[in-house]
Amino acid sequence: MTLMYRARKGEITPEIARAARDEKVDPGKLRALIASGRAVICKNKRRRDIRPVPVGEGLTVKVNANFGSSRDRADVNLELEKMRVAVEAGADAVMDLSTGGPIDEIRRLVLAECDVPLGTVPIYQAAAEGYLAGKSWVELSADDFFRGIEKQAEDGVDFMTVHCGVTRSTIEKLKKEGRRLDIVSRGGSLLAEWMEYHDKENPFFEQYDRLLDIMREYDITISLGDGFRPGCLADATDRAQIHELSILGELTERAWDRDVQVMIEGPGHVPMHQIAANMILQKRLCHGAPFYVLGPLVTDIAPGYDHITAAIGGAIAAWNGADFLCYVTPSEHLRLPPVEDVREGVIATKIAGHAADIARGIPGAMDRDNIMADARANFDWKTQIEVSLDPKRAREWRGGDMPKADENTCTMCADLCAVKNSQKALRKVAAK
Repeated sequence: MTLMYRARKGEITPEIARAARDEKVDPGKLRALIASGRAVICKNKRRRDIRPVPVGEGLTVKVNANFGSSRDRADVNLELEKMRVAVEAGADAVMDLSTGGPIDEIRRLVLAECDVPLGTVPIYQAAAEGYLAGKSWVELSADDFFRGIEKQAEDGVDFMTVHCGVTRSTIEKLKKEGRRLDIVSRGGSLLAEWMEYHDKENPFFEQYDRLLDIMREYDITISLGDGFRPGCLADATDRAQIHELSILGELTERAWDRDVQVMIEGPGHVPMHQIAANMILQKRLCHGAPFYVLGPLVTDIAPGYDHITAAIGGAIAAWNGADFLCYVTPSEHLRLPPVEDVREGVIATKIAGHAADIARGIPGAMDRDNIMADARANFDWKTQIEVSLDPKRAREWRGGDMPKADENTCTMCADLCAVKNSQKALRKVAAK
């Protein structure tokens, strides 16, 4: 029995009860959201001691952080450290996107240690194993793909990105309209190449029921990947992207018919004025399923600062209905991110999600902001640091640059501190 099945039968499971308590929502409300597909809790039935993280309608925005090796950089300890730093910085979930080195070892070590949901893109491992066996990617069979999914399911992966909407019809839409940057999804491009080589349909689309059988057996949340997400602003909201989204909406209903939880993945690179429309389209076409977005990045020309471009887009997206933000690091488009960029990416994305929670009117979302305001009025630096999104940095920066005359102030204003001077002025006004 899957979590969705039990929720539909009216059961408030221990996962739902704990998630509702952490989220400060009524357990019955959360159960109803999961039963309807408008919220998910990603948790493989083989995993025990992980925090149940609810994602969906009316809940706080959640943040995912990616890590993973490549063929050029495959260091198990480094990837484990990235996972630890991401969770310490506040990531609600992590994804192992390893494409090289000891992929099984990395995943299993993370599963043994990590207490938040873990996601993967299983097709990456199929490609990596084919390479090690001396095979081209296109020489792999559909059975090779599904064997990889089954192996990761048995290991305990909680949610999987599978690009089921990369179909022959969607590829034709892309070809007819044209794009500046074609397909930028790694999984989407691999499948498109495989389909072209074999002159066959996408096996994940063609054998979707087989995929659902695995998801249902292990109670894995399927994250329907956006293989045609725009990789530059010029390609945003085009025919291929929307056609794929429409297919994902149909596949969502088929998954729900089998009591399988679903998330929908979204763009990509989108100019600010198109983000709200993209969120409305997703929710409409995919029947309110939780929306998991990368960014969106609102400009293409900020390599080295794409955590900022993504945070801008993520805040707008979440304000307009996105439920789950995938972080982007300063290394995006340039390199495999080092540990320090993982922290930067998580914090930037948490800022975006928190700002959206306030704008959406999530109960209690502004409580910490009010505590911060009071602490600043009282020159309570200890509380200011503790309540901040990144206490580590706040503590280091405050302690490393103390004012000379008055420790209640900071080195920017010193005796010209606006808060101190305004309090003096207002006390004088009150005295009159």
